[in-house]
Amino acid sequence: MNDYYKNQIENINHQITEAEKLLADPSMKQLAKEEINQLRKQISELEKTPGTRNPEPGTNHTVSVILEIRSAAGGDEAGLFAAELLRMYQKFADINNWSFEELDRTEGGLGNIKTVVVKIKGKNAFDKLRFESGVHRVQRVPKTESSGRIHTSTATVAILPEIPPTQISLNPSDITFESFRSGGHGGQNVNKVSTAVRIKHIPTGVVVKSQTERSQAQNREIAMEILRSKIYQLEEEQRQSTIHDERSTQVGAGDRSEKIRTYNFPQSRLTDHRINKSWHDLENILEGNLDKVIKALNDFASPTNIAA
Repeated sequence: MNDYYKNQIENINHQITEAEKLLADPSMKQLAKEEINQLRKQISELEKTPGTRNPEPGTNHTVSVILEIRSAAGGDEAGLFAAELLRMYQKFADINNWSFEELDRTEGGLGNIKTVVVKIKGKNAFDKLRFESGVHRVQRVPKTESSGRIHTSTATVAILPEIPPTQISLNPSDITFESFRSGGHGGQNVNKVSTAVRIKHIPTGVVVKSQTERSQAQNREIAMEILRSKIYQLEEEQRQSTIHDERSTQVGAGDRSEKIRTYNFPQSRLTDHRINKSWHDLENILEGNLDKVIKALNDFASPTNIAA
């Protein structure tokens, strides 16, 4: 069992200890018993839920992955690049016979993506995509550039494991819910056709939204799914920051702020900066043929048994 789940169980055991102190108080005894029973059920669910161990590279497990792509520096060109990354990952998913379900999308113009969230499910999905998180940089001459000057733009990618409700506990009082019209401005329960939802986790400030489904209940469920994955990721990042992690000197920590890769169109070159390796068939890679890049990253990581 990994440290995250150990900490969850330790926290619950601490709550049980505190509740047991109340058993001596006749006025609180019944409430304390009920709380202890509920807490013990939580521990039981955590212990028997699949996924409480760290996924090991090379195992044939099926793990759902939340993929988030955001345009960053570079304006419209960054948005176009984000759309190309989405297409690349979708083709990679098709090649691997994975399902590819879009959960949310915000567009900035024709073919221009500000942010997109996708759920990918299939054999070894997490194993293969675990090193994709970080800043992806593109260098090319935009179609609108008349002088032929090369522009540099960026997009960020985050790879998050899907987290079932039993694996992470969120206090309902820490969450605010807002509904709004899909594709329109936000509003507090505007009317019955406001099916899109926005959820904020107050302690962390994380905000997620979903507007792809026609039902508000379905959008809320999707938004909570994304929120759990993001909160889990934050917990993991905080845990990793307190210990020495060799992957920061190897393939990288998977931090969204870390520049990991450059897509150089004039040279038809893709370079992964973490392993200082380049491939000179960029067009082929953008068609979803990522296996050689993925393999190089996993091969580089395996000697030190680096976990994603």
